[in-house]
Amino acid sequence: MAKNIQEDAHVVNQIKSGTYIEGIIKASGDIRIDGTLKGTLQTEGKLVIGASGQIDGDIACQSAEIHGAVNGKVTVNEMLSLKASCKLLGDIVVGRLSIEPGAQFSGSCVMGNAVKGLYNGAESSRERTEKKQQPVS
Repeated sequence: MAKNIQEDAHVVNQIKSGTYIEGIIKASGDIRIDGTLKGTLQTEGKLVIGASGQIDGDIACQSAEIHGAVNGKVTVNEMLSLKASCKLLGDIVVGRLSIEPGAQFSGSCVMGNAVKGLYNGAESSRERTEKKQQPVS
């Protein structure tokens, strides 16, 4: 007799402290990183980077809460929350942004409707502006 297996929408993928992963991670649900990732991460859910978590690479997700360290471009469709222990070096493209006192952020920030275009593979408003400013040959 076969068992009916149903996916639990509230299951969180976890990379525990002491774990090192090199490569690309793609997930459809939520993910929590307390270890180290060298590579890119894409998820359709929420990303939480714990205080011991480190990512050296680009991130794309629905929403994110960062307590640890990130070195790379971060694209968040909805809310990005940089907590007091966060150290982020890289550009961010977000729908909404929350930065707690003590958080460290170095890079540029694009906030608002530009995220939807980036998420769908369209040009950002910045890319369109740069194209307009280039001399015509």
